[in-house]
Amino acid sequence: MEFFRFDSGISREITQFSSHNASISPILRNTTATVGCIHLKENSVLGMHPAACPQLFLIVDGEGWVKTARGEQIAVEKGTAVFWTEGEEHESGSYLGMTAIVIEGPDLYPHAYLKPLE
Repeated sequence: MEFFRFDSGISREITQFSSHNASISPILRNTTATVGCIHLKENSVLGMHPAACPQLFLIVDGEGWVKTARGEQIAVEKGTAVFWTEGEEHESGSYLGMTAIVIEGPDLYPHAYLKPLE
């Protein structure tokens, strides 16, 4: 058995797209998928940008918000998953702090496994 860290203490800061108080701990990067842990501190923003490919954002701790290209801001919390299609503009952030696992890849289709919010 081996143990590894993916907490914010070993993450690297995200500054692209005017982001602030945001960082990522990479977990996997290969030709078919990328996985990382996004750490959003208090009063953070991961700036508006297009999804490079299908992207799933799994909130595992805290609460925050996601924003559409039209500016609509939607509250999210632990246990919520947000899916963006390739090219879809989006932004995320938190007033109190939030941690999310982000999974990106061309074969990502969460509709087959996850239950939609009602």
